[in-house]
Amino acid sequence: MKRSTPTQTTPNMPPARQPAAPQQAAPAKPAPQPAAAPKRSWMGPLAGLAAGLGIAALASHFGFGEGLANLMTMLLLGFVAVIAIRFLLRRFAAPKARLAGANGMNFEAAQPQAQLVQPAFQPQSAVGGSSALLAGFDAAGFETLAKQVFIRLQAANDAGDQADLRRFTTPQMYASIQHELLERGGAIQRTEVLQLDAGVIDMATENGEQLVSVRFRGLVREDSQQAATDFDEVWHLAKADDGWLIAGIQQTA
Repeated sequence: MKRSTPTQTTPNMPPARQPAAPQQAAPAKPAPQPAAAPKRSWMGPLAGLAAGLGIAALASHFGFGEGLANLMTMLLLGFVAVIAIRFLLRRFAAPKARLAGANGMNFEAAQPQAQLVQPAFQPQSAVGGSSALLAGFDAAGFETLAKQVFIRLQAANDAGDQADLRRFTTPQMYASIQHELLERGGAIQRTEVLQLDAGVIDMATENGEQLVSVRFRGLVREDSQQAATDFDEVWHLAKADDGWLIAGIQQTA
């Protein structure tokens, strides 16, 4: 809304008195000159540290020249800066979540073996597909790493690679797999994975241990002369100090 400004009227005023003669004004003091702004220096904080340490004074006390004292100060400041940077990098480096043994490895071709069973435990809710995932849990990322571990572990089982089998399993699960390898007599198996799907279906805590159940389904061919067969199994992974280990494998089909 536009507002109009009212006209101001001047009231009748009595005649103004003649002002008295002003006293002689004192001479004005000159305005102080503004202080020169200090120049910023990229060495400011570190130079302050050096001043606090008194390196230059200490060097002069022992008879070193000004140039050598400054050089010593610069070397010390550089050393302190390197230590500070390395400390900050270590402090704020975000740890990456990974499965045990899966990070930084080149996984071999998929070679699953469906007979790898005898789970250490069988939660009843896992097969039924109940979802009890914790808030903030990265299920998609966990499933991707779980498939990589599935491929790596099954390839190790085909080749009888006990070192890899031990790396990815709990001691109880490894003992079960080792028993199967002894029954196989050291024979090398060759299986082919045609399809592999993985999905996190359950999370639980038993006796203070965090567990995650992942369901794997797909097609495998164990003999090149035979047709591919379906497989459907649940792998139970337990949280260890250095990652996740396979604690049991449960057949569902």
